[in-house]
Amino acid sequence: MIGIDWTLLLIKTLVIVSLSLILSVLYIIIFPRPIIKWMFAGMMKRFMSKKYEDNLWELISAMTRISPNTIMENSLRSASGTVISRPFGSPRDFHHFDGLVFSPAQLAKPPADASDPIELTTTIGPHAKRPLVLDIPLMAGGMGYGNALSKKVKKAIARATSATGTATNSGEGAYLPEERELAEHFILQYAPGNWSKSPEILGQADAIEIHIGQGARAAATYCIPPEDLPGEIRETFQLSPGETLVVPPLDEPKKSDGLKKLVDRLRRETNGIPIGVKIVAGAELEADMKIAIQATVDFISIDGGQAGTKGDAPVFEDDFGLPTIYALARAAKYLKKKGVKHKISLLVGGGLTTPGECLKAMALGADAVYMGTAFIWAMSHDQVTKSLPWDPPTSLIFYAKKKEKKFNEEKAAYHLENFIISCSKEMEEAARALGKSSIHDITGEDLVALDELTSDITNVKLGYDRPE
Repeated sequence: MIGIDWTLLLIKTLVIVSLSLILSVLYIIIFPRPIIKWMFAGMMKRFMSKKYEDNLWELISAMTRISPNTIMENSLRSASGTVISRPFGSPRDFHHFDGLVFSPAQLAKPPADASDPIELTTTIGPHAKRPLVLDIPLMAGGMGYGNALSKKVKKAIARATSATGTATNSGEGAYLPEERELAEHFILQYAPGNWSKSPEILGQADAIEIHIGQGARAAATYCIPPEDLPGEIRETFQLSPGETLVVPPLDEPKKSDGLKKLVDRLRRETNGIPIGVKIVAGAELEADMKIAIQATVDFISIDGGQAGTKGDAPVFEDDFGLPTIYALARAAKYLKKKGVKHKISLLVGGGLTTPGECLKAMALGADAVYMGTAFIWAMSHDQVTKSLPWDPPTSLIFYAKKKEKKFNEEKAAYHLENFIISCSKEMEEAARALGKSSIHDITGEDLVALDELTSDITNVKLGYDRPE
């Protein structure tokens, strides 16, 4: 009986299989069109002949009734049985600023020359004892350290805003001394938690923003599980091992004259820096603003429904709060009606991603604008390739996530600085095309509405005659 050389047989088999694979790949490379045509024909034949319930095209049909995003989020709900948390805010298509265009200056009103300087300087809280004066009206939105962003990301934002003469914002997270050291202008959020409220920390701020609500979360309690808050940040948040961070709404405004007393105390303890509030816009916007005005705030920050967040329940992001353009138009009108527009600065954020949108917001009455998600994407730039395609970009920028250590702080600061400069220059160009010498001279009179709804919301004239 002849013995079998299994080693030789295995080698021959591997060689034959390898050659077959190589020849197959070469055939596909050399003759791609016939192969693709054969595969496409087979696929189309199945699509066009199989019963609908057995046809893969049924998936396409079903997804026209329920979006792929909703299908995936419902699957996450099915898998976890808990409230899911979605980063970066709502994908919903809110009514935005696309229904407005600028009316160019030409013959009736000449444009400015290319060499004419444009005033961008912006003052927050002009009647405060120590107003906050910025070189430009574009500011970083509130994004916290620890409960959202990593230390490197916060420091990069501080570097970029300092280089461009604007303000960074602490967000609801922990006070970060390195951020304060790097930032030329630092807005501290007075958040609902017990952290970052000592006189020493309050004294580091150039302005204080009392956090009442925000566009992507309303004014609801939120929780962060212990696995998302490892390391040194737990001590700052005063958490015991295994404890979940629970952040309820701010307590002081619930009491009679509570907000007024808080504003007075903060103003006293900080020697007169601007003190403001951040609120989400709803049906009671004017009533909320009335309380803020009575509390003698120096600025009001309005967060529209398109605002971003580190992560929260989709129901808050999709189904709470007014779109930014609705909120801004109402807020500006109310401040003017009360005769305090010259005294109380109006700041706005929520879905503002381009220079044109920011300029339209200012034309409608904002003194300055916040940008959050746009800043994150701009500073991440090509660094997103460090996480993609196997991990989402959030793994690069959020605190204690998988790719956090790979984030390059210096590159991020450089790219964000470029983005801010580019946006500012683009807004200058637009101001010249409108015949203005200051960005703050641009008003609703320089805008035209493309549809009746936008015109009704903003009180901007239509670009056509209304049908009789």
